[in-house]
Amino acid sequence: MIWLLRHGDAEDGADDAARPLTAKGERQAEAAGRALAALGVELDACLTSPKVRALDTAKIACSELDLEPELADELSGGDFDLEAVAAGRGEVLVVGHEPDFSNAIAARTGARLKLKKGGIAALDDGLLHALLRPIELAAIAAG
Repeated sequence: MIWLLRHGDAEDGADDAARPLTAKGERQAEAAGRALAALGVELDACLTSPKVRALDTAKIACSELDLEPELADELSGGDFDLEAVAAGRGEVLVVGHEPDFSNAIAARTGARLKLKKGGIAALDDGLLHALLRPIELAAIAAG
């Protein structure tokens, strides 16, 4: 299974790569990690875009999952091969950006969607298994 987590809400700024999370974005990242833990998701790896908002989302979410995120430059923006990024890593959490994620989901499943900031999608064998908005993740995380 490949889990896609779009970075949380971020501040505006001229330097796109350096935009930090807002307090809301930090809460979204924490809820995502706690929700995955509550759902019993066992991850083998976390790969993240090096952009600050994605890296911080990954760090916060992974702190709830006993994982250390690994940088993956191919996730920093633009189309990428999701299967190549996740190959050989088992169950993977990938943290990155839109429209890259929706494009990757469409290429793999044919589904057309837009992943909300702080939202999660789960893919396996060309099927979209889950699409969770931040409000749903917060509810799962709260128990």
